Amino acid sequence: MADNGAKGHPLAQQVTPLKVLIADDNPTDRMILARLVARLGHEVVSAENGLEALVQFSVQRPDLVLLDALMPVMDGFEAARRMKLQSGENLIPIIFLTSLTDTGALVKCLEAGGDDFLTKPYNPVILQAKIQAFNRMQEMHQTLQDQRDLISSQHERLLHEQELAKIIYDRVAHAGSLGADNLRYVQTAFAMFNGDILLAAYRPSGGMHILLGDFTGHGLSAAIGAMPLAEVFYSMTARGFNLSDILLEANSKLSRILPTGIFCCAVLIEINPDKGLVGIWNGGLPEVLLLDRRGALLHRVPSTHLPLAVATSERFDPTPTVLPMASGERLLCLTDGVIESRNQAGDQYGEERVIDLINRYQGRPEAIFEGLLGALEAFHGSPEDDISLLEVIMQPLAAPPATLLHEDARHLDSQDWQLAYTFRAASIREHNPLPFLLEVLMEVPGLRAHAGRLFTILSELYSNALEHGLLQLDSSLKLDSKGFNRYYRERNQRLRVLRDGWIRVVLDHQPNPDGGVLAIEVEDSGDGFVEQSPSDSLDGYAGRGLELVRALCDEVRFNRRGNQARVVFAWELGHTAGI
Repeated sequence: MADNGAKGHPLAQQVTPLKVLIADDNPTDRMILARLVARLGHEVVSAENGLEALVQFSVQRPDLVLLDALMPVMDGFEAARRMKLQSGENLIPIIFLTSLTDTGALVKCLEAGGDDFLTKPYNPVILQAKIQAFNRMQEMHQTLQDQRDLISSQHERLLHEQELAKIIYDRVAHAGSLGADNLRYVQTAFAMFNGDILLAAYRPSGGMHILLGDFTGHGLSAAIGAMPLAEVFYSMTARGFNLSDILLEANSKLSRILPTGIFCCAVLIEINPDKGLVGIWNGGLPEVLLLDRRGALLHRVPSTHLPLAVATSERFDPTPTVLPMASGERLLCLTDGVIESRNQAGDQYGEERVIDLINRYQGRPEAIFEGLLGALEAFHGSPEDDISLLEVIMQPLAAPPATLLHEDARHLDSQDWQLAYTFRAASIREHNPLPFLLEVLMEVPGLRAHAGRLFTILSELYSNALEHGLLQLDSSLKLDSKGFNRYYRERNQRLRVLRDGWIRVVLDHQPNPDGGVLAIEVEDSGDGFVEQSPSDSLDGYAGRGLELVRALCDEVRFNRRGNQARVVFAWELGHTAGI
């Protein structure tokens, strides 16, 4: 009968059943309230005082508490405070039951942790409205908690994935020779991922390639282009490609894969200690500063090219600025984040402060790098971008570690061969044959240990045939920095319009029990030139390449006309040559 009455009562509507804790020391009030709540379709848990209410709260975990303010053993105020502590982040509404009408007393109910109050005698309609309102509030709170937990879980998963990606990124981006003695650098990231990239690798012929880049934006989106750029840089450097070849391929690859608006401002450097030369290509970064042994400013190499992934292959110019660079001189390179750092007044650090600092440190070049870092810190800079600072010192470099193949003399008998390749004008204009020739030689067991020397010999002989034989360039131009730039500008212009001519390379390998003998002939279709004697090559930088070939080979001969060179390189198994 009671169940039927409850279903037909006007207060019994379709509601979500709740567990309601009712705490009142008055049995009559407690019974009346319990019946009203039950008729609304909710489960009732009763308590006679505050302490019992607290015990029931801990055991039953109710959805709603109706709590009398004045009770023995423990009043409702203290019970409410303890219930709120037990609730933690969960929302369990507390409605105070009170006959108090004094404003101060009602405020005390709310200060103790109450969410609302219900005055005696109880109005069933108001009771129902309050329960439903708090039920909606509880459901909304639970939804917000679930969404917060979901967001937190997704955030933790994202951080974990970014940490894994960062490990992979660092292993790829830092797989080269950044630990070389001639390099000093500092990089700080605006976000987890650094949008700046710094790469360094030894060249097979000696020297190094160095790349400092700054991708658009910050974080993962800015660093994503570092992976393909590093792949191009390391693989092409290892195979012996020059700076222009690497730039062309890097620009082409980044243009294909990067979305519109994402590009890479970059400086690429080719260091050649043996010749005392440096090639610098600047596309969008602040000036590269060349300092002499005392730290005085010799040259400022500004950005004269578009960043990588901006220009099409047809419009992209990979021509570097080539300068003489003596041992002990140094390059200072930096990204926009350095000069755009702001102090508290909003002033940027700027390039002129960098120049002023260099001037102050004249005579102490070794202190410039740390001095600039200290000046940035003292400037109270607030980084608005990733920051990278790089110092490159011209000095003899240790030979790159050779990747040795299995040395087995039994396989040498099959390496008795002669190969001849003729490269015609169209091929010479568009392609660099040296990596291909080096790969052919690396198929010989044992020669990989001599890769650096062989590449140096091939590159010098080929450059001699191309620049002096086909292009008819005069080495005497390379007597100063202006002459260098004029020489290489003229070289590129003549190469672009080359329509006739050829260069023939003959490789002749004869094995012996201890290793083998490799003869290399390079001939061109030019008019030939008068070979310089060793004494003629000591002034300036002209003729250093041929002197290097003479030092590396067992025999060097030129024909009378001067358009054919033949060198002999004898090598031994298990012997690793320096570069």
